[in-house]
Amino acid sequence: MIPSSVIEDIRYRNDIEDVVSSYVPLKRAGSNLKGLCPFHSERTPSFVVYRDTQSYYCFGCGAGGDVVNFIMRQENLDYVSAVEFLARRAGIDLPDFSDENREREGPSRTRILQMNREAAKYFRKMLFDDNAGAAGRDYFVNKRGLSSLVIKRFGLGYSPMSWNGLRNYLSSLGFTYEEMKTGFLCGQNERGYFDYFRGRVMFPIIDLSGNIIAFGGRVLDNSKPKYINTSDTPAFKKSKNLFALNYAKDSGEDTIIICEGYMDVIALHSAGFTNSVATLGTAITAEHARILKRYASKAVLSYDSDAAGSKATERAIGFLSDVGIDAKILVMDGAKDPDEYIKKFGREAFGRLIDGSRSRFDYLIEKTLKKYDVGNADDKIKAAGEICREIASVYSKVEREIYVKKAASALEVDPKSIFLDVEAAIRKAERAKKKERSGELIRITSGISDRVNPDFVKRPKTARLEEDLLGMLMIHPEYISVKLDGGPAVSESDFFTDLGKRLFSHIKAQTESGTFSTGSLSEKFTFDEVSRAMRMQNNRRELTNDETAYLTYLEEIRKENAKHDAKATLEDIISHKRAGN
Repeated sequence: MIPSSVIEDIRYRNDIEDVVSSYVPLKRAGSNLKGLCPFHSERTPSFVVYRDTQSYYCFGCGAGGDVVNFIMRQENLDYVSAVEFLARRAGIDLPDFSDENREREGPSRTRILQMNREAAKYFRKMLFDDNAGAAGRDYFVNKRGLSSLVIKRFGLGYSPMSWNGLRNYLSSLGFTYEEMKTGFLCGQNERGYFDYFRGRVMFPIIDLSGNIIAFGGRVLDNSKPKYINTSDTPAFKKSKNLFALNYAKDSGEDTIIICEGYMDVIALHSAGFTNSVATLGTAITAEHARILKRYASKAVLSYDSDAAGSKATERAIGFLSDVGIDAKILVMDGAKDPDEYIKKFGREAFGRLIDGSRSRFDYLIEKTLKKYDVGNADDKIKAAGEICREIASVYSKVEREIYVKKAASALEVDPKSIFLDVEAAIRKAERAKKKERSGELIRITSGISDRVNPDFVKRPKTARLEEDLLGMLMIHPEYISVKLDGGPAVSESDFFTDLGKRLFSHIKAQTESGTFSTGSLSEKFTFDEVSRAMRMQNNRRELTNDETAYLTYLEEIRKENAKHDAKATLEDIISHKRAGN
């Protein structure tokens, strides 16, 4: 849809080092760059950026690709949207490349964003409509005490109790019912298409670029569900977005306050705590944690103290700690949420509450001591076991030493005993990880359960030879025309896996039309397939890849294919003879 020459210019003007380093701190590692992977949680950097090939690869999770692929993953964009994103970054004006082929694939991200913007205008208009918006204004202004400035800042609105008000409005602007359904603004039943949000105050979800990517809607009575949130769409993914992060990122604070609901965040922002965010109808995820790490090194969790809130707190602490965020827990007495606390006791009191937030370990100690009767020997042993396993998961030796002393004091036991149990827990965890890594390595090399290349398991030896050959072709695409003595140049028929055939065909087509670039893979292959291709290339990076090596691999592949064909022929003959008997 976008000319390859334009895409190459966009890639050239978006150096991968500059783009990736705006998301991930990178350090020199020889001629390459290294950092913590933004796509999985890790303590030791395994994410490598190769400046010579303008590509990246993570040796931890296997993610790999070029600058376009990186933006697709990081910003949750489709291929064309990622190219447009990078074009804007480089100051390149692009025409609208949408065409009927793209429309057949469903509404584009751009189209969904345009529709969301119009929907937000509709909700805002309804909120200030003298008749239709009375209930919404009563909730925001009278019940919640929000000023018109705050309402405007967050783009708040109201969806009337209408079956098709928004549907008809968007339709009048040229949006189709199918687009509304895909964008989670309309549903469909036997009566036709209807508004999803009805009789609810509306909270637009805005991304870091200022786009309205989704909505949350709250009922004004006791009906269920209390909240409806946009499901994943071409423009939105819950696990990669946070409410009000577009404001919180510019707060200048190194601490992020994480709340449960939209109104908690709005109340905190109104009181001056502009470093507040909330998840979107889901528990915090590892992706949320990695996103937050870009903007803060500390976090305060302000969740409900009930069972569900306690479970969510533990989950969040784990994810935040995994990425190196120092997470603390805010405990409120005398109020059910931050909004009520600030109204009761004032902004300064809430500030002191934040300063006095409990550490992860203090929270754990308190929770464990409530769970067990440490006056009972059996319960004390169970409590010690839980605490020791928690200390063992801490990365810093200094932190572990401090926690060992705290645990020993709380349980009234010898610190040496706690220390020894912690060391034992660490060794056990390391053995389990080593076993898991070994199992994964065996599965990868043997092709067992290979969901990216399911044909691998059928003939592992041939498949490994294919991957080596493809890796060399990606490094030296000019080899594609080199002929083996006594035989033709490589062709699609030399590959037996479907992935191998498709990768070869793509490399050949790109080479014949100009110059092959690994970046071109992102347009035709899935994330996992691109990552596998990058692994093929990286596996050959430090090995001999001259023409002789290439022809040796091609010859071996043809020998393996000949053996397989001969075996298949023999089995076919035997099968026919048996059938004849």
